Amino acid sequence: MGFLKRLFGKEQLEEPLDFAAVKTDMHSHLIPGIDDGAPDLDTSISLIKGLTKLGFQKIITTPHVMSDLYKNDSETILRGREQVIDELRKRNMNVGFEAAAEYYLDDHFEKLIEKKDILSFGDNYVLFELSFLSEPASLMRAAFNLQMAGFKPVLAHPERYNFWHDSPEKLNELSEKGLLLQLNLNSLAGLYNPKVKKIAEYMIDQEIVDFLGSDCHNGHHLDASFHASRDPHLHKLVESKKVLNHTL
Repeated sequence: MGFLKRLFGKEQLEEPLDFAAVKTDMHSHLIPGIDDGAPDLDTSISLIKGLTKLGFQKIITTPHVMSDLYKNDSETILRGREQVIDELRKRNMNVGFEAAAEYYLDDHFEKLIEKKDILSFGDNYVLFELSFLSEPASLMRAAFNLQMAGFKPVLAHPERYNFWHDSPEKLNELSEKGLLLQLNLNSLAGLYNPKVKKIAEYMIDQEIVDFLGSDCHNGHHLDASFHASRDPHLHKLVESKKVLNHTL
């Protein structure tokens, strides 16, 4: 918490944003025990409570699908979703809870696209992420194949890929080519590093943010989302009414 206080202490902060204005959190890891997010059901419910306190009215959780690490598929994810929904009902928690996935761009993902074995959300949106090591040569091919299969590709947290940090105009090019871009709340909290925060602010200033997500894995992320709620750039983004979360 100390680094957040140091970071935000240097800025003119806004009042905490009520995320009811955003409505839906479309990127999180809240199904228990299937990836690096919530380890158990109690933690899942605790994190969901935290997100609703921020003002979110609906959650679309997106477990990792990564062939060499998180071997999830549609069946395991949907089964986990039902487990969480059952617990929410038992606790009389009135929050919408759905599930899609955060796909890792690899050969396995491209095969899933061919089979149309994909968990989408909203208007056939599909969330996917890249390696943090280098820009994959298959990026635009996969985006094109998703579109040809009737899906709308959404790139997860592009502000975090350091191979674009010295050429942020690449993000404008991706947006112009029809790739939707999802920004992490916690990037504005400085959770990752100052460069990521700078690129997040750039994306907002360039009006190329299509979706906003908490990418919540744990309580530390939840705390960072609260601090991000006071960030002036976040207020600018939400007030622009350009993010599509409210349509989900």
